[in-house]
Amino acid sequence: MKKLENKVAIVTGATSGMGLETAKLFLKEGAKVVLTGRNQEKLDALKSELEGEYLLVKAEASSITDSAQLIKTTVETFGKIDTLFLNAGIFRIETIDGLTEAIYDEVHNINVRGPLFTVKAAYNHLNEGASIIFNTSIVNVKGFAGMAAYGASKAALRSLTRTLAAEFGPKGIRVNAIAPGPIDTPIYGKHNVPQENIDAMAASFPSLVSLGRFGHSEEIATTALFLASSDSSYITGTEIPVDGGFAQV
Repeated sequence: MKKLENKVAIVTGATSGMGLETAKLFLKEGAKVVLTGRNQEKLDALKSELEGEYLLVKAEASSITDSAQLIKTTVETFGKIDTLFLNAGIFRIETIDGLTEAIYDEVHNINVRGPLFTVKAAYNHLNEGASIIFNTSIVNVKGFAGMAAYGASKAALRSLTRTLAAEFGPKGIRVNAIAPGPIDTPIYGKHNVPQENIDAMAASFPSLVSLGRFGHSEEIATTALFLASSDSSYITGTEIPVDGGFAQV
């Protein structure tokens, strides 16, 4: 039997990378999947890549209105929700001398406010035994110059994982997080600094990783499947690092 047979899952930020690979795997495992993205053209382009029961919903990750509509549309189409993979996020690098309120607000609105209020919108529409999964990062335990706003946003998500696990526990709902290390994903192309700086940073990563390579989006997807399925039925409040040992060794 498929691990997510007839389950309903939402994957935010699902037009590429970790989100897209997770959505594909969830579909393969029998779930009805709602994929979100901020760009309608990118969402429409997914139709040739996806198989199974799915719904494409344009939604801005920082918008509380969009989050409420996302949950409403999901429930009206597929019924109550079994899995929320809150994957949408933004990557910004800015040293403290150049950090602005606008950059800070953008990062935290997308990386923290958006996921939190999506959970709030879903509160009364989650099945017993549902699984909420946040996409954090190893930067919440390892310091990198220029990542004050980004690292703080991911640390906030780690804290929310614990807090919401305590709140949702009595409802039989689990809340966990995945902390990716260096993953070969398009997020490295979505930044606000010169490309050569990003390339130099990325080139140094494999030498710092115990396994000596970048991770793959599929490796995040299989971890998300574990947390979404009954295989992890007694796991809540935790964060699983998928980092090749980068922040562990």
